[in-house]
Amino acid sequence: MTAYDVASDRPRQRRSWVLPAPPARRIRLEGLLPYAVPIVLVLVWQLFSSLGWISTRIMPAPTDVAAAFVEQLLSGALLHNVAVSGARALAGLIVGGTIGLLLGIANGVSKLSEQLTDTSLQMLRTIPHLAMIPLVILWFGIGEESKLFLTSLGVLFPIYLNTFHGVRNVDRELIEMGRIYGMSGWTLFRKVILPGALPSIFVGLRYALGIMWLTLIVSESIAASSGIGHMANQAREFMMTDVVVLSLLIYAALGKLADVIARALERNALSWNPVYQK
Repeated sequence: MTAYDVASDRPRQRRSWVLPAPPARRIRLEGLLPYAVPIVLVLVWQLFSSLGWISTRIMPAPTDVAAAFVEQLLSGALLHNVAVSGARALAGLIVGGTIGLLLGIANGVSKLSEQLTDTSLQMLRTIPHLAMIPLVILWFGIGEESKLFLTSLGVLFPIYLNTFHGVRNVDRELIEMGRIYGMSGWTLFRKVILPGALPSIFVGLRYALGIMWLTLIVSESIAASSGIGHMANQAREFMMTDVVVLSLLIYAALGKLADVIARALERNALSWNPVYQK
């Protein structure tokens, strides 16, 4: 018996502590909490528009934007433009993301690759890719190639930098432990380096998604014959501010949807990490 033990003649009784399950209504309210601020802003916006404090020429009321949404949806133009913009964004993400991921991994694991390419990449990264629009139009015209090039360029560098940072910052003791257990080459990369770098890679992906939509908005507004940016640009020429605002809201919704998908992929890929478990 130690100094911390207390003698007792009573038999020990096991106590089971069961936490009460949260009610379903509370869970639903917590799920709606992130949308509370946007809902309040829309209500305030509608109230000010109804009172005449906001001119409809400058900013249409939410009900007008909703009417424009229904009109564009019934005409079929909205779904066509969303599909075109989504396809452009996905193509740019695949091309630019793949190049950035491969360069980040190569430079992260190889000093020779870093010395050969990192300086050039850092120089290219400092050039604002949207400033290249006039040159890109001269190179590719106003077709799909120019939008794919700009979107890929915007996506490439965030994913490259975060992948490079993630690979380089994998715990050296884990790598050494893997080598002690006989891992080498591809097995060490697949089981130790890549899982360790995944949190940083997903941060780069989420950052790249924002730049992807930003680049697409600008490129579609300048030179496009379809897409959400084209819809907004065409509405601007006819002073249809409700359609312009609708286009911006659709971009915001698509950006949020892309982020939700990225976070779901992140939780699924990093389910072994306690930080990403619910």
